[in-house]
Amino acid sequence: MTLLGLDGLRVEIGGRVILREVTLAVAAGEAVGLVGESGSGKSMTVRSVLRMLPAGSRVTGSITVGGLDVNRLDSAGLRRMRSRDVAMVFQDPRATVNPVRTIGDFLTEVLRDQGISRVEANRRAVALLTDVGVDHVERRMHQRPHELSGGLLQRVVIAAALATEPKLILADEPTTALDVTTQEEVVAILHEQRRKRGTALLFISHDLELAAAVCDRIAVMYAGEIVEILPANRLHEDARHPYTQALLRSRPGAVNPGSRLETIPGTPQSAADAPAGCVFADRCPHAADHCREVRPVLSPVDSGLAACHLLPNGVPHVA
Repeated sequence: MTLLGLDGLRVEIGGRVILREVTLAVAAGEAVGLVGESGSGKSMTVRSVLRMLPAGSRVTGSITVGGLDVNRLDSAGLRRMRSRDVAMVFQDPRATVNPVRTIGDFLTEVLRDQGISRVEANRRAVALLTDVGVDHVERRMHQRPHELSGGLLQRVVIAAALATEPKLILADEPTTALDVTTQEEVVAILHEQRRKRGTALLFISHDLELAAAVCDRIAVMYAGEIVEILPANRLHEDARHPYTQALLRSRPGAVNPGSRLETIPGTPQSAADAPAGCVFADRCPHAADHCREVRPVLSPVDSGLAACHLLPNGVPHVA
């Protein structure tokens, strides 16, 4: 069953196109990674789901959560969806919590809003912190955000996201502000807890390997558009879109130690600056004239979907 559905989502801010025809589905209990370069529109996609776009934004297309049209929800319905059905984990945990309130206050407020007693809310908060790997839980409940490391604080934010047993978690690059070792720990906790609870996950990252490690499917985004979707365990074998292949070749692990990393020619583009046809055409070594003029649609190829005029025969497979 589809829990989150985006169909032809287009977002314009101040007359400038930010997202262009984004179509993606996340099933109940499924983890989907949304990957791509900075500025590709990943964060705007998840913010669209919660209607957290700047004032004056123009949104067309469809966004549904559990069958409900998000763009048609009134203020009460939107508040209910944000507090119960969908939870968000942002990049910087310190921007999420109130710096002058204790961790216990932060967590129990989420629970008290659901009508839970103070005693029960405290008990559940302690249990949640334990579940996400926080040590010395009783002491942490009385500490304030500045007393915790970034990794510990992100665990607290994940605990808060899990507190209301949401159907869907939107994780917007939740490891960006953390060191590499802590990144792995936090992602492992998020992965374990969402599987334990059967929660769906839309995981935003610029790290293909990280997303593939914790997700069932990978959606690759470029210039405000999804250009390829494929199973995470077939990422290397079945990637067919030239952009996905270029991303895979530019990873540090794709070359021998001491060798020069490959780069993607040209400059990353926004949806507003991309060609009218294929958004990757100006940087694609295989592009023909019609690639710049006619927009390709996501079509089946191998185990996934790709939006490229030259598939399935025109582009050589490079693992």
